[in-house]
Amino acid sequence: MMRQIPIALISACLLNFSPICRAAYAAGDPEVVDGVAAVVNGDVITFSQVRGLVAPREKLLRAQFNGEELIKKVKEVRQAALRDLIDRQLIIQAFKKENYQIPDHFVEDRMHDIIRTDFGGDRNTFIKTLEAQNFTMGEFKKMETEKMIVQAMRSKNVKLNSIASPAKVDEYYKAHREEFTSKEQVKLRLIMIPSHASDGNAAAQKAMADEIFGKLVNGAEFERMAQLYSEDSTREHGGDWGWIERKTLAGPLEKVAFSLTPGKISNIVEFSGNYYILKVEDKHGGDTKKLADARVEIEKKLIQLEAQKLQEKWLASLRSKAYIKTF
Repeated sequence: MMRQIPIALISACLLNFSPICRAAYAAGDPEVVDGVAAVVNGDVITFSQVRGLVAPREKLLRAQFNGEELIKKVKEVRQAALRDLIDRQLIIQAFKKENYQIPDHFVEDRMHDIIRTDFGGDRNTFIKTLEAQNFTMGEFKKMETEKMIVQAMRSKNVKLNSIASPAKVDEYYKAHREEFTSKEQVKLRLIMIPSHASDGNAAAQKAMADEIFGKLVNGAEFERMAQLYSEDSTREHGGDWGWIERKTLAGPLEKVAFSLTPGKISNIVEFSGNYYILKVEDKHGGDTKKLADARVEIEKKLIQLEAQKLQEKWLASLRSKAYIKTF
């Protein structure tokens, strides 16, 4: 005898569905070759299912990478997608094994919500969109039903504490203070004088750097000095590097830049065959939230981490009892 999964669980999971992305179900991949990617307790997952799941992500990868790097990235996302599809199939199988069922009216309500939210209530446009993506209404309903099953089963099997203990919050804060520290930035101007040591002009170049530094100490405008003498790429902009974060400059230059008080000029810094003079015009960031201000954020993070841990434990138990073969 079939039993309905508790209505409260389905109602809760419906609240978590994001609006449909019309391209989400499109294949979006010119490959036409299909085959078996995995077998999960007798149920087959095909390569086309994997490609359909990763199509939006692959589109971004193809715009960012090429060659061997692209092949590696595509392989990684397809492997991750296959793992997700295997877990999804295990969850659906567990749902059926426990003789649960989703009431038809929940599925119909979901379809009405999609049509109203994403298609302005126009059912014909919705159907034409499905047809353009080579989906029937029945196939789409099946996918939405399986989404509901997965959400409901996760809600049922991943039981969470709604409160993180103060001790765990304190421990997390101490171990991850960098998460609660704003990025330190300085507004920098820079003058670079190359030593030209290979040309035998190092002494003359050092003398030039000393002369420029002397003029700056006596009130010369840094921006003007940079435009006249600097051989850095920002010369035309008066040596203006704008706002920079740590790790932008080479180590010795970063150390000087982030130690300067706003408005101050550095001594001459000799580094990698060049002479540098830095000026920090402004500085911000580097402040760490107090624990009291970060507590709510940490509690949410800890609950989320606990959810991930419990879900992985549950999925691992499903995998351990299953026959899974990938190809």
